[in-house]
Amino acid sequence: MNWKRNLFVLGFSVACTSASYTMLIPFLPMYLLEIGVVESDVAMWSGVVFSVTFLVAAIMAPIWGKMADKKGKRPMLIRAGFCLGLVYLMGAFVTSPQQLFGIRVLQGFANGFLPASLAIVSMSVPQNKLGYSLGVIQTGQIIGTVLGPLLGGAIAHVVGMRSSFILAGILLFLVTLLVAFLVKEPEHVERVDTKQADEGILDDLKYAYHNRRLVEMLALSFIISFANMVIQPVISLYIAQLQGSMDGVILTSGIVFSLGGIAGALSTTFWGSFGQRKGYFFVMVLAFCGAGVFNFLQYFPATVVGFGVFQFLFGLFFVGANPAVSATLVKSTNADFRGRVFGLATAANQSGAMVGPLVGSFISAVIGIQYVFLFTGPMLFLIGLVVYYHYIGHQHKVHNHIPI
Repeated sequence: MNWKRNLFVLGFSVACTSASYTMLIPFLPMYLLEIGVVESDVAMWSGVVFSVTFLVAAIMAPIWGKMADKKGKRPMLIRAGFCLGLVYLMGAFVTSPQQLFGIRVLQGFANGFLPASLAIVSMSVPQNKLGYSLGVIQTGQIIGTVLGPLLGGAIAHVVGMRSSFILAGILLFLVTLLVAFLVKEPEHVERVDTKQADEGILDDLKYAYHNRRLVEMLALSFIISFANMVIQPVISLYIAQLQGSMDGVILTSGIVFSLGGIAGALSTTFWGSFGQRKGYFFVMVLAFCGAGVFNFLQYFPATVVGFGVFQFLFGLFFVGANPAVSATLVKSTNADFRGRVFGLATAANQSGAMVGPLVGSFISAVIGIQYVFLFTGPMLFLIGLVVYYHYIGHQHKVHNHIPI
């Protein structure tokens, strides 16, 4: 098995799946307007349509993770890629918010590409390359986050959003074929034994509950996703508010949305190598605190340019948190539980992505979009301080060293 081929094919595939997602999702509020939702109801419909996918995905993630450990990670990759491609194609033909809601439910059932990719990479790469390899996957995800909004915004601006759905579906079908032909699952990793295979999701949760560090990393996964998604349902509406009109808002939103991704692509390999040298908890502290400061500062700009600058600076720091948490998850569990732990992590991630849009939409509808930043910025900074005290400051006092 060629671990380098696995790594870079999966990195490219994750970039494509991320691009397929982000060429559509930031512009769903505009799509809701197109299919008949009145402007006063768009914020709440956006929150519901965003969140339902992550609710279903959070329920399904441990199930897909368990199946990955029992049947193999590669089949889960192929299943997720094909099903997501089909769902995106169906999204091009909706004519009401209720139908779009149904499509987003199906998308939740189809999810699972990223955790299966992470599981294969974590098992196939040398352990001294783990931080670097997770950084490559994160880079792929960030590159997709950069290209998706730009491509989706340009296509929607020229020919409409329905064409973006069709392109996203075709891209996912092609990626699935690439994975099917080129990615190999490590043969030396044993499948779970019969007793483990018969255990239910509750048994996996009991296992996680007794692994304190695993529980804490799952909580951080929830927070990362929550903070990332809290503004997404209304960001295009906020851009329209800043520029004073709806003219060209999809294209402008795509550019602004991609700035955080560009910043992440520039810094993610640094965070991966820095974590291996200095410790992943130190990375978490810097990432959470820095992201909190620049997220808070996004409240103040009165122009799109000013908002975009702080969006870029936020992305430089925020991208460091996820690979550090993923690396700590890997180091905290056995290889035969790896698929399920990434399934649990995905469930935590998707739960945060479900709650975030609902909270963001509620705050936006009640007191205004910009007040979301006054909530999430201090929250992230506080989390950074908690991580520092719990894992670095406290450990120095007790053991005089930094774990992991």
